[in-house]
Amino acid sequence: MNTKRDPHLHTYIVEQGLAERMIPVVGDLYRERGVIVTVFGRKLMNSSTIEIIKAHRLALTMVEDNISLEDTSEILQQIVANPPGSCRIDIGRWAHEYKSANQSAAQSTAQFVSAKLQPVLDNPASVLDQPQDVVLYGFGRIGRIMARLLIERTTSSNPMRLRAIVVRGGRDGDLAKRASLLRRDSIHGPFNGHIAVDHENSAIIANGNFIKVIYANQPEDIDYTEYGIENALIVDNTGVFKDEKSLSRHLVPKGSGKVLLTAPAGGAIKNIVYGVNHTDIDQADKILCAASCTTNAITPVLKALNDSFGIENGHVETVHSYTNDQNLIDNYHSADRRGRSAPLNMVLTTTGAAKAVSKALPELEGKLTGNAIRVPTPNVSMAVINANLGKSTTKDELNDHIREMSLDGALCQQIAYSHSSEVVSSDFVGTPEPAIFDSVATIVDGNRCVCYVWYDNEYGYSTQVLRVMQHMAGLKIPNIA
Repeated sequence: MNTKRDPHLHTYIVEQGLAERMIPVVGDLYRERGVIVTVFGRKLMNSSTIEIIKAHRLALTMVEDNISLEDTSEILQQIVANPPGSCRIDIGRWAHEYKSANQSAAQSTAQFVSAKLQPVLDNPASVLDQPQDVVLYGFGRIGRIMARLLIERTTSSNPMRLRAIVVRGGRDGDLAKRASLLRRDSIHGPFNGHIAVDHENSAIIANGNFIKVIYANQPEDIDYTEYGIENALIVDNTGVFKDEKSLSRHLVPKGSGKVLLTAPAGGAIKNIVYGVNHTDIDQADKILCAASCTTNAITPVLKALNDSFGIENGHVETVHSYTNDQNLIDNYHSADRRGRSAPLNMVLTTTGAAKAVSKALPELEGKLTGNAIRVPTPNVSMAVINANLGKSTTKDELNDHIREMSLDGALCQQIAYSHSSEVVSSDFVGTPEPAIFDSVATIVDGNRCVCYVWYDNEYGYSTQVLRVMQHMAGLKIPNIA
């Protein structure tokens, strides 16, 4: 078939070929060098040809330019020719920068890439001396997504190792059911790889990762060293332990090292929103908290607004998907209203997210109020930020600022930018950024603004948890801008 008679089909087939050739190159860079290759924030590791092509389409939103696979393939070839140490590289952004720079000054691709890679050419493939053992305490929604994230990133150059999960004592068939829930997910789809159950050793083997399943009713009942686990980072996603006293119980077992809570914490525990206050983490910290999904969604956007325009005061209304703590049908619940059927009702409830922002962003202490409405969707939520700013602005000026922050700013891994008037919540399932700014919906009137922020309250939040884990372990992968 002569595809040149149909230029659109011909272009697409060429793109498919380029994307197919990218896949092994991206895989080798990650496995051998610890290099994470992305295109406008979308990682290419383990991506299909279609996913790679779709990632390139984001250029029209992010940089208002058409960045082709020919452009990024040339950048990728030069990276292979000058292999760096462990780092994160966005070849879409690099291709755009190269095109923009060469409008006024001639520079070869090789020269451009060589200059960009200079800071990491001598970096080791792994930035930790030895692997970091990880234990997931609890295996619910967040626990299973965390498992997926850790497993898909496991290579010889990635030092984070999921060694075990801890759950309460199970009945017959429990192990197989745990594996099945990891294998199949109604929201996030099938597990990308192979999962087997080792009944004799009470383990799940996922993509070559031997994950011990430990049955225990309380942390003190465990000795991690019995399973060859040392200095483990315990990630508590049960929601049962929420203060320093109870979380300290995770440090009692032999083989444990540090604890990270995947829920809001009380007391003096540091609540970390990665990208905003992760520099507050000290290597001496034994117990930390990754805040809540909503706090991780709104804090980066609030910081971006406050840094540029100032925030005098405001209100955050969360439209949140229902969660496990609600009832499928009307039944008793200790909290007000949450006993009513989650799939059948909008449920007005409370949220501490607005108040919790000040733990990561102290300059907003006392300036925000918040409330929440639980709605009959299983995942992806929205926060509506109504703020009075310190100065007047326009919709275009505000949107442009957020777009720039999502592209090249310090919060580029925390804020995604959407300018489509057609998107709905399900379009954002699996979005790695904890906040997706809906620029079309922005309202600005003088110094008052209303901003709409989508967030995958499961996947987007879990990527933030993973970043905190890496920082706690001392794994700091440089992002080469």
